[in-house]
Amino acid sequence: MADGPVVIVVGDAGLDVVVHAAALPEPGGDVRARITVEPGGAGANTAAWLAACGARATLVSRVGADPAAEELRAELAAAGVRTAFAVDNRAPTCRVVVLVDAAGQRSMLADRGAAGRLAPADVEPVVLAGAGHLHLSGYVLLDPSSRDGGRAALRGARAAGLTTSVDPQAAALLTDPGAFLADVAGVDLLLPSTAELVALTRGREPESLLGTVGAVAVTAGPDGATWIDRHGRLTVPAEPVRVADSTGAGDAFDSGLLSAWVAGAGRYDALRAGVAAGARAVTRIGARP
Repeated sequence: MADGPVVIVVGDAGLDVVVHAAALPEPGGDVRARITVEPGGAGANTAAWLAACGARATLVSRVGADPAAEELRAELAAAGVRTAFAVDNRAPTCRVVVLVDAAGQRSMLADRGAAGRLAPADVEPVVLAGAGHLHLSGYVLLDPSSRDGGRAALRGARAAGLTTSVDPQAAALLTDPGAFLADVAGVDLLLPSTAELVALTRGREPESLLGTVGAVAVTAGPDGATWIDRHGRLTVPAEPVRVADSTGAGDAFDSGLLSAWVAGAGRYDALRAGVAAGARAVTRIGARP
């Protein structure tokens, strides 16, 4: 396992039912598709990519008391990720249907299941002990059922002296940007996509977020990524690759950037590492390295 600080990831672990089709059927229609079942969940994807990028990662999540959870635990262990799972006897492990079109762009239908019931007690102080950074998947804050767990994770990380980051994850779910920004106030690094940034700023300049968070690293797909902080803006172009599946690309970007940043890299090298990991992710099917 790599040296360096441990990165705690708080977020979902689940199974993705990935459907590749040239086009989605009309209501009542029928199309041929290629369907696979893959390990997924934004938190688990990020933790797996962190390990692949050379970081030490621990995933905190809530899972069901079912075979899917055991499969995920074993798969993550094989990838070099330590797990701190809370087991829920009332809800199944998260499952997501991922629809991927001919251009490799994805849409998702999510049933967060047990992950949607993450509680403050699931983020135990002993897990944070000795870590250097905590990364929170925004899905945790976007559902009222897990929001308290996410806020508790950020509070615990700050109390333990960890640096923190948050990926908003889903522009369509950012229906109350004021509440979300209140939850992430004081976070060191916010990691939105362009669409998420627009939702959070209501079209204002990203510098408007710097009174709330320390820095913003925004992804823009084929236009690369930009780091914004009090020193100004810095942009790294995207790597020219053929897109097979965009599922998990944002999680990979987060991991590439964070693995470099927590190891002491400057913002340019961290941003470049994030772009490289994101480019690697889109060239393969599925959300994992």
